Parts: sequence; structure tokens; C-alpha cells
Amino acid sequence: MSPNCTWCQHFRTFLRDVAHGLFIITHSGLAMVGLTVAALVMALWLRPDWLRATEGEVFNWLRERQVLLSWLPENTAERATAVELKDLPPAQASVAVWLGRKYKVAPEPLAALVAESYVLSKKYKLAPHFILAVMAIESNFHPYVQSPAGAQGLMQVMTDIHVKRYDAYGGRLAAFDPIANLRVGVAVLSDFIKLRGGSVEDGLKFYLGGYDLTEDGGYVAKVFAEQAQLDLVAAGQSVPVQ
Repeated sequence: MSPNCTWCQHFRTFLRDVAHGLFIITHSGLAMVGLTVAALVMALWLRPDWLRATEGEVFNWLRERQVLLSWLPENTAERATAVELKDLPPAQASVAVWLGRKYKVAPEPLAALVAESYVLSKKYKLAPHFILAVMAIESNFHPYVQSPAGAQGLMQVMTDIHVKRYDAYGGRLAAFDPIANLRVGVAVLSDFIKLRGGSVEDGLKFYLGGYDLTEDGGYVAKVFAEQAQLDLVAAGQSVPVQ
């Protein structure tokens, strides 16, 4: 046998050994994945509360990254617009109760708005109590209010201008859905803050009146004052309802 043939035989043996090793590793890895999946399915079947919690976390993760919006418009009729206070962290529940007393609104739907504001705060890097304060000053938490200029809903979004933003929620009438209006309003406000160089105050003024605004009538001060009160409420302090 020539030296070249001997080298070829060794090389073929080496390749067979490598292929056999990869097969064993891959087969074992897939088996472990299968066992892990089976164990998770069994655990979720035995504990439905884990399944509901997992589904909620996965959906929130996808929603925050807008993975679902391109092909799964939200059916707002199937979504609860109220939350039990006991399901919120104590600080958030206190905020919902305080807002309910101040604005004469049921605390359960406010609880849903408080919880959503905390979710949106992480996405848009805005304080949750700032988001709630904007809602308070814009609409007093009445989701069906409309201004003479055509601003609608909790966040008083100009629907005609931002109508495309409601496509993911079923169309322009979603402006009167509390959660949809909140999400769109915060997205618009966040864009305006960026447009004004990252200044929250200037972004608020632009949100109020655009380029034509010359005087805000104390709007920004009211928002910040409301936010400060909410911070105190969440911290456990007693804040009178004015």
C-alpha cells in the first residue's frame, strides 16, 4: 500500500470517528431537550396557575417588543379592562385607590391602567407615575372624553393625526379603548420627548400644542405636581385628595 493510500485510510477513519461522536452528542442532546420539555409540560399541567402566569409573561414579552402586532391585531373586546386590587403590588394598589378617590372612578379599571403604566414605563423609559399624571391632567381618567380640537380618550390623542398607530388594535375606534389609547398616547409622547432633544418638559409642551404652542397655561406644572403626589402615595405616605 502506498503512503498516500495509508494517509487516506487514516483520514477516513478520523472522519468516521468524528461523525460517530457528533451523532452521539446530538442524539443525547435532543433526548435531554425532549425530557426537559416533557417535564415542563407535566409541571404546567399539574399547576394551571403556573401555566397562566407563564402565558402572561410570554405574551407581555412579545407585546413589549411588538412581535405580535404585525400579524395579530389585539381583540380589545376579549381583554379585561379591570384588575382586582389584590393582584397588584401594594404600592400600585395604593395608587389606584388614591386616584379612584380623587377622580371618582372605580379603582379596578384604574388598577388596570396603573399596571399598564408600569409596563410601558420600562419600554419607553418614562416614570410610571409621570404617565399616570399625564392621563390625570389630560382626561381625569374618563376614556370617552373628546376635546373641541378632536383629541380623544384617556391620553387625549389626536386620532386623525395618529390614526395609523391604532391599526394594531383594530382601527381608529380603539381610541376609546382605555388600554389602546394609553399605549398609543405614551408612544406619541415618547416620540415628542425625543423630538425635543430628550427634554420631558419640552416634549410635554409639544404633546399639548405642537409647534404653535406659546403658553402652556400651567399644564406642565400640573403634570409634575400630580406625579409628585403619586410618588408620595406609592411610598406609603398619606396624601389628601384635593
